[in-house]
Amino acid sequence: MKARVIVTLKDGILDPQGKAIEGALKSLGIDGIDSVRQGKIFEMELATADRTAAAGMLRGACEKLLANQVIENFQVELL
Repeated sequence: MKARVIVTLKDGILDPQGKAIEGALKSLGIDGIDSVRQGKIFEMELATADRTAAAGMLRGACEKLLANQVIENFQVELL
């Protein structure tokens, strides 16, 4: 089974990398983008076909390693 985990900064957390990307886009003449927030995407191949077990395993991975829950949210997608 394939899965995707998306990790993003929580609302209210400053995102200097997103601001730098926003500034770079403007300096390249790309208009119409009001703000940018960056995040991380993890694509994984899982050894199980059990969707419930897979979701639980990935939530555990996010809570222990992939996401800093103080400043980040995560979303698990089973594909």
